[in-house]
Amino acid sequence: MELNKLHILAFGAHADDVEIGMAGTIAKFAEEGKRIGICDLTDADLSSNGNVVLRKEEASRAADILGISVRTSLGFPDRGLFLKEEYIQKVAEMIRRYKPQIVFAPYWEDRHPDHGNCARIVEEAVFSAGIKKYRTSEWNEPHRVQKLYFYMINGFHKPDFTVDITPVIDKKLASLRAYRSQFELTAESVQTPLVNDYIETVESRERMFGKLVGVSYAEGFKTKVPLVLKHDLLGEEPCGN
Repeated sequence: MELNKLHILAFGAHADDVEIGMAGTIAKFAEEGKRIGICDLTDADLSSNGNVVLRKEEASRAADILGISVRTSLGFPDRGLFLKEEYIQKVAEMIRRYKPQIVFAPYWEDRHPDHGNCARIVEEAVFSAGIKKYRTSEWNEPHRVQKLYFYMINGFHKPDFTVDITPVIDKKLASLRAYRSQFELTAESVQTPLVNDYIETVESRERMFGKLVGVSYAEGFKTKVPLVLKHDLLGEEPCGN
């Protein structure tokens, strides 16, 4: 495999988005030796709690826990994630640089507008990255992503497929706890949905997804195209691999 090439590249609007939605899947495949990257579109500079420097430190700790190969931020403005060509171009450039087999983005139905807008930017970029004549500032060799899937952040939606994360649920929860500024209520904290048992809510969701497929914990994903089942058709291996 080329030095920079990734098996999976997951995009989030803010640091902690990817961990909320799919930290277990990342930990699972990282343990199998897969190269995985996370790209945060913003530095979460408008976060009610914490600050940019602290958020970056927390993101680095979470990345170490999950065993990812690359973590980066594009520094787009928080609450400024609109469908702009310059943003699409920068995301397409990341895809061309790291040549992932699979790209993940937030599910577009979410209470936070940045999450849905992130999904739209990434979806456009995935398409543009594969066009030979589409130009980016660097890394102009086209790259076609094999699959684009969407992970869930807020809310509980019926998944199109799940990934069993039972063996790595502790790593997922540890990666979330790395974001102390976001999920711990302190005397300095501003009240937000995140400081009121949010991690426990995410754990309960993954337990519920697990119950749907007969395992202890699972993460749920959405897809816009049908899945092709191979091993899982006869129950030989879990689906979502």
